[in-house]
Amino acid sequence: MRLLPMLLSLVFPACGGEGIEGLPVPTPMDMARLERPATPNTYLAAPAGFAPAPDRVTAFKAPPDALYAAVKRVAMAQERMFLHAEFADIRQIHFVARSAMANYPDLIAVQVTPEGGLILWSRSVYGRKDFGVNEARVIAWLAAIENDIAAH
Repeated sequence: MRLLPMLLSLVFPACGGEGIEGLPVPTPMDMARLERPATPNTYLAAPAGFAPAPDRVTAFKAPPDALYAAVKRVAMAQERMFLHAEFADIRQIHFVARSAMANYPDLIAVQVTPEGGLILWSRSVYGRKDFGVNEARVIAWLAAIENDIAAH
């Protein structure tokens, strides 16, 4: 283990883990009951009319199974990205992203709705601010998903 994550793990235990270590295994989320924290360290992309109001509206013209497959391909192609849990029957998948220097974990939950809508919620485990990391991640993923769908 590198020195900085080791030191941070004294205060932030999940920083000491590799991949998904140190984080509880997620259960399926009811995205319709999503509650965002008051802290500015999350970013939500979802279809128009979704509550809570998303930071970015998503709209894809792909069958739900094709969209789900694209999301999975895009996510797994990212550096320091780890599959945490998958609930394929409801097209929901959870990932852990680790920062390069401090090994901070971020959680990403994704669901493709039966109608083909995409809900993508990226959030920090630690800290009040995220310095735009979650927003940048979601925007990059949305572009990559669009490109993946076009290529397949």
